[in-house]
Amino acid sequence: MPATLAMFMLLGLMPMGAAPAAETAEFNAAKPVWIEGRETEINLNAGFRALVKMDAEQAAAGGVLRLTASTLYRCFINGEFLGYGPARGPQGHFRVDEWPLAGKVRAGVNVVAVEVAGYNTNSYYVQDQPSFLQAEVVSGGKVLAATGGADFQARVMTERAQKVQRYSFQRPQIEVWRLNPDTDNWLADPAATLPDAVPCAETAPKELLPRHVPYPDFAVVPAVKTVAWGVMTAQEPKKFWKDRSLVNIGPELKGYPEKELELIPSMDLQRLRTEQIEAKDAEGVVLRLDRGGFAIVDLGANLSGFPQVRINCTKPGRLYVLFDEALTGGDVDWKRLGCVNALTYDLAEGGYALEAFEAHTMRYMKFIAVDGGIEILSSGMRLYQNDDTKRAAFEAADPRLNELFTAARSTFAQNAVDVFMDCPHRERAGWLCDSFFTARTAMALSGDTRVERNFLENFLLPKSFDPLPEGMLPMCYPADHYDGVFIPNWAMWFVLELEEYLDRSGDRALVDALQPRVMALLDYFKPFENGDGLLEKLESWVFVEWSAANNFVQDVNYPSNMLYAGMLDTAARLYGREDLKEKAAALRETIRKQALKGAFFSDNALRKGGALEVTDNTTEVCQYFAFYFGVATTERDPELWRLLAEEFGPDRVKQGLHPNVPPANSFIGNMLRMELLSRDGRAQQILDESIGYLKYMADRTGTLWENAQDNASLNHGFASHAAVTFYRDVLGLRRVDAVNRRLEVRFSDLSMPSCAGTIPVGAETVSLSWRREVNRVLYRLKTPEGWKVDISAAEGLEAAAE
Repeated sequence: MPATLAMFMLLGLMPMGAAPAAETAEFNAAKPVWIEGRETEINLNAGFRALVKMDAEQAAAGGVLRLTASTLYRCFINGEFLGYGPARGPQGHFRVDEWPLAGKVRAGVNVVAVEVAGYNTNSYYVQDQPSFLQAEVVSGGKVLAATGGADFQARVMTERAQKVQRYSFQRPQIEVWRLNPDTDNWLADPAATLPDAVPCAETAPKELLPRHVPYPDFAVVPAVKTVAWGVMTAQEPKKFWKDRSLVNIGPELKGYPEKELELIPSMDLQRLRTEQIEAKDAEGVVLRLDRGGFAIVDLGANLSGFPQVRINCTKPGRLYVLFDEALTGGDVDWKRLGCVNALTYDLAEGGYALEAFEAHTMRYMKFIAVDGGIEILSSGMRLYQNDDTKRAAFEAADPRLNELFTAARSTFAQNAVDVFMDCPHRERAGWLCDSFFTARTAMALSGDTRVERNFLENFLLPKSFDPLPEGMLPMCYPADHYDGVFIPNWAMWFVLELEEYLDRSGDRALVDALQPRVMALLDYFKPFENGDGLLEKLESWVFVEWSAANNFVQDVNYPSNMLYAGMLDTAARLYGREDLKEKAAALRETIRKQALKGAFFSDNALRKGGALEVTDNTTEVCQYFAFYFGVATTERDPELWRLLAEEFGPDRVKQGLHPNVPPANSFIGNMLRMELLSRDGRAQQILDESIGYLKYMADRTGTLWENAQDNASLNHGFASHAAVTFYRDVLGLRRVDAVNRRLEVRFSDLSMPSCAGTIPVGAETVSLSWRREVNRVLYRLKTPEGWKVDISAAEGLEAAAE
């Protein structure tokens, strides 16, 4: 491979005409294996161990543990945590991880252990595929151990209960553990007997892909303090909360039916009532919990990863670890998100260092000793996030903006480990539309498109997306959609993101490789075009945003058609289709003619007696769609824009303005509002409204939320786009073109006296700082060699280099 191409691939910035992303990965010797005859069994957890002998030279070199698996794995060297994965790939494809062993192995015998959760359960997080492990240890070019022979032994991990309920509609089974102090000896002690050992069999060969994306650091952070403790008492509820993930098990939602479950924590927990809760503010104390006792600890911010607790169990019994992103009435509401936010441990006497297998999200953990006799010695979390954001920096004179930038960075990191996720808890799903915004953040904070490339490649490689209609793209992926539900709007956002990906990466080859997908999508929509050229009676889940706008999506939904015009224009630019450009222009004029009623655009029209009747339904987000997709413009619609810019915003509802126009929500109306304010050069307004829309979120959780309210996810990937807004509209890095090595800087008329920031571009960085002196902006700018820079300032401002 030429050095230049290799460099661009490493940075995630593909040069024009480069090969598409479907490279392959290989093992030297390892074969995929699983416990014989059980590769399709639901929630079967298996352990694999190899005793690897190394001489001094091999131990010094270290080598790598190369592996992939279905569904998820975590691996250990001599009992110490090494890694977790794999990075997710599309149906039938598996990404290969390589964990360095240098400094972790010793001369002599080393224990290499891998735990694999074989879920065989459809979800939005991981796919329903037969279980396997493929792994090898390589040092100095020599394979020291590999699956497919006698090197790795296997066992059934009976300590994790198999027949348990799902965590949520969107994710597989919960964790219920039955442990004694010696349960994990097989992970670390080469002399320990492998319990429950069983024979393995080789499975079908796998399509292997490189990981591409960066590896997490897995830093461990301790809980900062205990905030409450008290007592639980038994109480039979009048009515049980039963989630659909418990009661709707069947062909479309796989799992174990309720009557087959070994235990049901979601039911048992509802039989416990918080009788007494006492607020505390204590650090570093040992929490001694008697029968029914509980304690709540605070991690200091909303974090994602593997919760940990080190305990001493003085009496056999059950420990619950409950968690949530925020406190509700001073307590942890483990079912707030409609999930089973609970880990269950049945413990014999002794000491334990417990760590969840699955990644979860929380600020608060609640420990309940059902039977008493638990001492909580310490607690915390092993972080599971994208740590490739350390070079990005932002420091404004207004500390509130710095708090929001930190929250945006944390939100991004937790939602971009291997694909762009909506949230790191309820779903951990790679959603379209969310990804349009998160991908921008990735470029701003990491300086490359590696995660986005994986995300898009996952949509490229599958042969089909059954059982979805031909041409339709899944709303989130990799995922299983056995119920056939899809969001047609989200497939349109995929095309919009594809154009921006090309701009960010220069990866023309991947964009061209996806052309058949885009053309098939256009073909899908054609039958829904009515005589006016408008999409009518779209199928499945037509989605605008989480607001009243979702009540007006039939028969003709104008925001959906505005988006459709934007998609047609984008496809025209991407693939040289003048006909699509003309079609988009005609569609915009038709929407204007029909939907613009009085001061605002209407959301929808209904088919009555064979004719379309435009309704009086008018939402805030519909107006933003109109301007964002060019149906309305500030030149053609100056009064509507004045109303939106000056009379709408974070305080509009409190002020009682336009009460008949239902407000927008964070996703995506308020986001589009910020984009429109940016287009209009309203930087000071963006600064002020960002604080109004977001600061209460950052104050409460240290992350940015799905909704303006706290009844949903308090950690949503798209919201990290605030970092992009601050770089662009506050700092002044208007456009950073890493492909063509061009930079546009625009200084705005802000009341803030100074700002500084650094943004990564591949292996390099761009840094800008400025300070205000009356009508002058004095700046310092540092760019990589060979970059072209265009600097401008708002009217009445002079920009001068220091």
